[in-house]
Amino acid sequence: MKLKIFILFYLSVFSLFAQLPEGFVYVKDIIPDLDVELRYHTSYNFVGKPVNGYHSNKLILTLKAAQALKKVNDDLQMQNLCLKVFDGYRPQRAVDHFMSWARDMNDTLTKQIFYPHIKKKYLFQEQYIATHSGHSKGSTLDLTIIDGNTGEALDMGSPFDFFGPVSSYNNQEITEQQKANRKLLHDLMLNHGFRGYSKEWWHFTLRHEPFPNTYFDFPVE
Repeated sequence: MKLKIFILFYLSVFSLFAQLPEGFVYVKDIIPDLDVELRYHTSYNFVGKPVNGYHSNKLILTLKAAQALKKVNDDLQMQNLCLKVFDGYRPQRAVDHFMSWARDMNDTLTKQIFYPHIKKKYLFQEQYIATHSGHSKGSTLDLTIIDGNTGEALDMGSPFDFFGPVSSYNNQEITEQQKANRKLLHDLMLNHGFRGYSKEWWHFTLRHEPFPNTYFDFPVE
């Protein structure tokens, strides 16, 4: 009996701490078939290791952002295409981890993959790394489009999180097909209430986001 009481108490406490803040959702509850690959939960990112605060591959957004994203995904599925999301809500502790990494000039293990043409000391100056991120407000996400049959990503002209001019939405050095793929993503996101970021083709923020002045720090778990 004592063991049963302890288990029930443990489960109730776990549920309490696992609960998201009001206004946030696990996006899979809104879009069950969404392809999610949180890069900062893995070692395949510019830091080269899992980032602080990412304890699971669970995409979290505000409810309003998730509902808008569902409309984008529904439109794409009419063309046998789908969304793939690399990041959504990002705890402030993860942003702090980025800053710590950026200040360590001796850690350049990922340079050839993510920033081959820029010196690490200029990442702050070029605004690739900042002290705060819109992601921490819960209505910003990074994503691409994939083929509904093969799961392969459409060619966008540069990888996600590549630091360089080629990642800018209007870069003119990419092919016409790559421009068309970017435009498809960009136009659909704008049509459903998001705005883009000119330096990163993958980055979008919900217009009129519900928490425009709050940087959250609860972990992704």
